[in-house]
This record gives sequence, C-alpha cells and structure tokens, in this order.
Amino acid sequence: MSVKFGTSGLRGLVTAMTPDLITAHVQAFLAACDTGGVLCVGRDLRPSSPRIAGDVITAARAMGIRVIDCGEVPTPALALAAQAVDGGAVMVTGSHIPADRNGLKFYVRTGEISKADEAAILSRLDASHGVAHPGALETDTGANDRYIARFVAAFGPGALAGQRIGLYAHSAVGRDALARILTDLGAEVIELGRSDDFIPVDTEAVDPEVRVQIAEWVKTHGLHALVSTDGDSDRPLLADETGRVIPGDILGQITAETLGAEVIATPISSNSGVTMKGFKEVQLTRIGSPYVIAAMEAATGRVVGYEANGGFLLGFEAQGPAGSLAPLMTRDCTLPILTVLYAGRKGGIAARVAQEPPVVTVADRLQEVDQAKSHALLETWQNDPAARATFLEPLGKQEQRMDLTDGLRMELTDGDVIHVRPSGNAPELRLYIETKERASAEALLSAALVQLKIAL
Repeated sequence: MSVKFGTSGLRGLVTAMTPDLITAHVQAFLAACDTGGVLCVGRDLRPSSPRIAGDVITAARAMGIRVIDCGEVPTPALALAAQAVDGGAVMVTGSHIPADRNGLKFYVRTGEISKADEAAILSRLDASHGVAHPGALETDTGANDRYIARFVAAFGPGALAGQRIGLYAHSAVGRDALARILTDLGAEVIELGRSDDFIPVDTEAVDPEVRVQIAEWVKTHGLHALVSTDGDSDRPLLADETGRVIPGDILGQITAETLGAEVIATPISSNSGVTMKGFKEVQLTRIGSPYVIAAMEAATGRVVGYEANGGFLLGFEAQGPAGSLAPLMTRDCTLPILTVLYAGRKGGIAARVAQEPPVVTVADRLQEVDQAKSHALLETWQNDPAARATFLEPLGKQEQRMDLTDGLRMELTDGDVIHVRPSGNAPELRLYIETKERASAEALLSAALVQLKIAL
C-alpha cells in the first residue's frame, strides 16, 4: 500500500506522505468542505506525526485559515475541541496500523466527513488554493482537560469507587487522559505496558499474545477490569474480571441500552444480537463510520451508532449517572468503557455481558495482503457458488444465503456466519465469525483463517 484516500481520510506509508501530498489533500479538504474558516489539528504518538502535523498546519495557514494546534490528543477530544469553536479538524493518525504508516482524519463542522465530502475533496486535488496572507496560528493546551471534564461531570466523582482498573497504556495517545478520567471517577488505576515506542493495537482483532498478557495482568493484579484503546484512542478495549476481552459491538449494545437509545446504526459486521434487544429500529450499514453517520443523520429520535471495533457515536443529548452528555458525532472509546464499567460495578462485568443475547462474534485478519488480491478473491467467490462451497467444505459448512452489503457475508445452514472483507485503509483481509457459542466461534475463526490463506 502506498497512499489511499477514503473511509474518512488519508492513509499510507510514511515515506509516501510527502509535504506536497499532505498539502494537496488538506487544501482540497479546506476548499471543498465547511470548516467555518477554523481548523483544529491534533496528532497521535507515532514518530512521524509531529512532522506531518506541521505539514498540515503549514498547508492550512497558506489558505488563510485560522489554525489551532491541539497537540497530542485523542481523536474524540480533538473532535470535541473543533465542535467548541464551530470549526473543522484534521487528526494525524494511522489508528491501529504499524508505525511505518500514518494518516489523516478529516472533520467538518458537523463531525466526520461523509462519503459525499470524500468525493468533493478528490475533485479539488489538482486545484491551486494558496492565498497571499497566512492564517493565524494558535495553541490549545486544554483539549484533553475539557474531554476529561465531559465524562467526570456526566458520571460523577464516585462513580467507580472501589474499582481496581488496569490500564494497558502502550503507546495510545489517550492513555493519560483515560487514567485521569478513571482516577477522577474514584477508581484505583494500575498502569501496565507503557511504551515509548509505537505499538499497533487493533481493538477489533486483538492479537492472541496480547489476550494472554491481559488475562495474566488481570489475575496477577486482582483487577475488576482492564481497559485500553487503539493508537488514536477512538476505539475501546475492555476485559472483564476474568481477563476476557469483550467485543466492541457488545460494548456498543450495552452502552446504547444504558443510555436509552431508540435507534441504532451499526455495520453489518456487528453482532446481530442487537436486533433482538427491542430497540425501535436497527439500521445495518456498510462498514465504516461515514456509513454509520449517514444512517444516523437520516434517523429521528434518540439515535446512536457504533462499530464492531467499539467506537461509539452519540447522536442525542444523553443522561449519565450524574449529568448530561452532549452529542458527539465521532467514534469515541471512553463512553462505552465507562458505561460498561459502571454497569458492572456491582455484579461484575462478566455477569452484565452474560445478559446480552446469546450471539458470539469474533474477528481476525490476514495482514500484508495486497488489496487487489483480496478483491479478486471476493469477485471470484461472488460469481462462483462452487468456489464458495470449496472454501466451506473443509469447515463442515454449507451456505444458505449470501449478503454483499460490504464484502461477502455467508449465512450458513446451521445459523453461523462467515464474513470476509478487504480492509478499506490497510493491506489486510478481515474475517468475521458469528456463532451461538464462544468455543465454536473461536474454533471456526481459526479454521476459516487457514482456509482463507489457502484460497488466496
């Protein structure tokens, strides 16, 4: 992968993200989209992020835009800062992918850019956008503090009193903010695994060795739970008191119910148990926050969105245990983490999760798979039922129906689901499994990964 634009932004190899390329995309964004003449800029902790953030700032100022440098902040904290000044934002981050890659996430005044915004940006890439007088440059050192205050006010200082919470800090940009939030809510926080080197953590497909380490930490330190995030801290990771990682879509289901949501927008890859919970409406979308946001914007009432990775979007003014939470139309890791910790503070998180419908989803991915190769495989499968049957036969499975909403989702005769989809922004082929029991889900995931490698 060199550089790819889509799924809310730009992503590619650091060596390919030159100042000229950054300038072209940032200025096309500012020319095509509504930022109100103000741009907040933030970054994660990758070694390349300060340089790229500087390129973003230079490009924006050259268009006469007022730029506010927010420094190292979680993506949702940057979105909150932009919302406060009624402006746009650019977050410099590669999210969960390795440090040799990086990216930009773009925000208009209303939140993350839409698919229509993406098309408009691409149409302006070759235009000249410079002006004679550079825009102002300001610094905002309070973005993290305001993000922290948002949750302390909503949940209350004693909300997590008596809880012993592990924080897998690694290289997440939001690690210190999350530690302060948990501490201010009364929890005892045990920091673990802090790293000065960037570590890619994918909360949707947690590496097996990381799962083992998490379980050991929980047992060794007698934790009620362990929490973490991805690199730019918009996707949550939460393990219960047994050390088991809770899937992000389960966190989303519980959070939506706890907040009193009526309408749910979530990708088709999310746990289908959400359709069994009695919500007024569940909209199943293509994978990616722009599609979730589009469904949320088309809905009425108390609407929320979440992805299988756990990133949660709040579309209405909700009520926390101690105060209100204003809408925030971007993926957020902190709200689902806190909501589930609070929900499990008496009987335990495992018991609260056990109340959810008996549907288990697990996911993993094959890395360093050329996207052209992934798309060719899915095109073959889409047009050739015999090829799909050949893939399923060693797994002891038969297809009942196929869904092409996003990637290729095979619903099987025994009720299980195998869903294969190329990543939209990384050289990865993702695999989603849904069954009724965890043991069968893990076994099917392992076996299907083997067959997927053979098919490639």
